[in-house]
Amino acid sequence: MKRIVIIVSEPKSLATTRGHLLLALRAAGYEVHALAPFDVMTVQWLTENGIRFHSLPMERAAIAPIGDTLLAFRLHKELRELKPQVVLNCAIKPIVYGIPAALIAGVPRRHALITGLGYAFTDRHKSLGWRMVNAVARLLYAASLRVATTVTFQNDDDRDDFRRLGLLGRTPANVVNGSGVDLDRFKVAPLPDKPRFLMIARLLRDKGLAEYLGAARLVKAARPEARFDLVGDKDPNPAGFPVSEVEAAVADETIHYHGPVDDVRRVIASARVFVLPSYREGTSRSVLEAMAMGRPVITTDAPGCRAPIVPGVNGLLVPVGATAPLAEAMIRLIDNPEEAKYMAKNSRSIAEERYDIQKVTAHMMEIIEAEHRAAPE
Repeated sequence: MKRIVIIVSEPKSLATTRGHLLLALRAAGYEVHALAPFDVMTVQWLTENGIRFHSLPMERAAIAPIGDTLLAFRLHKELRELKPQVVLNCAIKPIVYGIPAALIAGVPRRHALITGLGYAFTDRHKSLGWRMVNAVARLLYAASLRVATTVTFQNDDDRDDFRRLGLLGRTPANVVNGSGVDLDRFKVAPLPDKPRFLMIARLLRDKGLAEYLGAARLVKAARPEARFDLVGDKDPNPAGFPVSEVEAAVADETIHYHGPVDDVRRVIASARVFVLPSYREGTSRSVLEAMAMGRPVITTDAPGCRAPIVPGVNGLLVPVGATAPLAEAMIRLIDNPEEAKYMAKNSRSIAEERYDIQKVTAHMMEIIEAEHRAAPE
């Protein structure tokens, strides 16, 4: 039987983001194994769906030389014992440590899936700490991706940047339309009449939290009827956004903060416009979910953010890090409700045409199956 190992740093993504692909691999006859930090609900879902779980301690955000060295040895040990034909590594640590470990373990097909570049590539202020992290990340990516058999990105900008930086070597690169969105689960919901804005993101500076809070204050001063909601959990990333600033915005009634939410469909349905002022994304899953539910989107003209948006058709693009233009875009959609309705309809159409999870999974399967057919017996 064909055997594939999926390695991720965020265990919940196995069910939420990669679940459709894992089930497709099972249906195609693969024996599927997942390596990730332990999460009880994820393990339950994997077990129920015939996917074998192997616990893999991993600090997702921190740079820990001793822990990361142990991680590399653990990855090599697991892969040597499992002897898969294919390994799929998602996110920076599984890629930079998992790809070389797979090479040494003799895994013939070593695939990297880069779903976003994160803090290591997105600090707008170019601080000394960021420059050090960026330099280390580039060295690690270059060493691992040059011994990968394929690399898949979720937007053209990330692929082009990696090529420009010389991180890919001769490794073939693919681009898929994000992780896709389940159109049956995220159905169109009626557009509320009241001007209600929603941002869903982990509490990171790079997600544009400061810009969202600043724009909300400007808009509420001009259009007091507007409401602003924020959904998302704290994050240990070096670019974490101070919770105290969110609490201050709640205290002065600028925003309503809901924390993490297990099922975002309710909060998306209650919003009229989805907002994500991020500095960079792979392709935002929350944007795709909002589009599938028929919501206009305001986001930044940044890699991974602009890809799903046709300006003036299903949303608006604003400059990265710019609070006033973000507020102006919000006011535009408050004052022009028919334009918002037009964009809402087009958002669903674009989601169906380009980001249907069935299509994205089929594309990923083509990449993986092509690798398997090319692998030596």
